[in-house]
Amino acid sequence: MRSIVLQHMIDNKDHYIELWRVSFDELLFSRSESTIKPQYIQDEMKEEFVSVIFDTLTMDRHSRRAAVKRFAERLIHDGWVVSEFIMSLQKLRRIVMNDMSNHYDKEKFVDLSRELEDWLDEQITDLTTEFAKNHEEVKAIQNVALKELSAPLIPVFDKIVVMPLIGTIDTKRASQIMENLLEGIIEHRAQVVLIDITGVPLVDTMVAHHIIRASEAVRLVGAECLLVGIRPEIAQTIVNLGIDLGNFTTKSTLKKRCRNSVANDTARNYYK
Repeated sequence: MRSIVLQHMIDNKDHYIELWRVSFDELLFSRSESTIKPQYIQDEMKEEFVSVIFDTLTMDRHSRRAAVKRFAERLIHDGWVVSEFIMSLQKLRRIVMNDMSNHYDKEKFVDLSRELEDWLDEQITDLTTEFAKNHEEVKAIQNVALKELSAPLIPVFDKIVVMPLIGTIDTKRASQIMENLLEGIIEHRAQVVLIDITGVPLVDTMVAHHIIRASEAVRLVGAECLLVGIRPEIAQTIVNLGIDLGNFTTKSTLKKRCRNSVANDTARNYYK
């Protein structure tokens, strides 16, 4: 049996929606990048939120959670700030409370106000829970993508892979480079790894240390590591810093031709 509060809201749905829409004008409905969306986009989201909340009045628990989940997914996808929508529910709370106080005596109003509080708290909990859950899922996916993009390992020929590095190499990224190198060598059964530092703007002692450690790890799993993309200014910096890259086979660019002495003595492998 539907509660008196929910039935009251259904019976007065149009009236409450009208009052609720007016209260929306006080809210910015901003996005996570601190920009305010065009008015027509805001209006579209407001209307969808109104529909979600009032449609759930006649839904069972499972259907209601599914509807709120879909809305939370859109908030995440489009980058909306969930706090504005929670604030709008608080405004709806006041609208309904004020209206019920005019329809029921004090004793009845106290009982119904508790029902209203419970219902709205459930909506807020569902929305924030689904928003947080989806946010974590998206964040996890983004972290995986960032990890892959920051240190990609690309197979170019049989048993030869290239890792092109672009940008600054810090400790966190060096750890990702190491992890991707070792996992990629096993996955592709690589015997030659080319680390291309053409896109690395600065090679200092710390960067060289990370590269040397990566090379040593590559050798420990049975592969050979070659360093390519050493520009003249980078070579001069390495010499001035006294960095020892003697254990590396180095090439100026990926266009240099080399022979794979690890895979098969009778086979030739070329890379460009």
